[in-house]
Amino acid sequence: MQHEAAVRLGFFVGVFISVAVCELLSPRRVLTTSKPVRWISNLGVVLIDTVTVRLLFPVIGIHIAYTAQEKGFGLLNVLDLPEWMSVIIGILVLDLVVYLQHLMFHAVPLIWRLHMMHHADLDYDVTTGLRFHPIEIVISMIIKMTAIAALGPSVFTVILFEIILNATAMFNHGNLKLPLAVDKYLRLLVVTPDMHRVHHSVTIRETNSNFGFNFPWWDRLFRTYRPQPAAGHEGMTIGLAQFRDPKKNNLLWMLIMPFVENPGSYSINRWGREPVSKDRSL
Repeated sequence: MQHEAAVRLGFFVGVFISVAVCELLSPRRVLTTSKPVRWISNLGVVLIDTVTVRLLFPVIGIHIAYTAQEKGFGLLNVLDLPEWMSVIIGILVLDLVVYLQHLMFHAVPLIWRLHMMHHADLDYDVTTGLRFHPIEIVISMIIKMTAIAALGPSVFTVILFEIILNATAMFNHGNLKLPLAVDKYLRLLVVTPDMHRVHHSVTIRETNSNFGFNFPWWDRLFRTYRPQPAAGHEGMTIGLAQFRDPKKNNLLWMLIMPFVENPGSYSINRWGREPVSKDRSL
């Protein structure tokens, strides 16, 4: 636990650089807006989010997990399970919580206003996976800490889950061109860039699908899975219909948009029409 921050930072930097380099070598789509402007804005949000979490949550998830182990509360601390099984159950349950949280962020209009900042990005690359409003991050932290307190996973499980979540968020938001045969089988185990990119489509029904971050099974189980975008990955439009001005893609606008901008019709209760396929290969 002493070196938790250093370990997580090391994995973050390593995965970020790896995905960014692969995006340059084998991009899936041609970017439509200025990459330096987007990266400055998106990484600026990461810095603000990090400072916000450190200031508001000095007691973070691993400390709650440590206290739960010491005091013996939380489901996994009550059940007498092998350590390896507790780790697996802990990661799966926490991932399910993230899936349900993501679903809720699309279903509750007030929280959608915060989450739409993530979807308003006009392009899709590794930095999109890090672009979340600070208030959304605060809500996510409260949900996560509550889940950890109730479940009682080990400190190791929480650190491992955070590393996996962070890594997969950058990977599945990557502008990566994976061989179709590889993607077909890889998405049975983990959310791939092609799978999650559908979720960032401007089309409402496609936005309200593929909510998973780490594992793809929840989308299939709860019938929110959509295999491909109707227009194809090269032809689909990324973002939200009401936000198409690249000049607004700056840090200040991103922070104030939940309070001043139109949330659109993207609530999960307003599914929209089924998109007509424009890609004959689908």
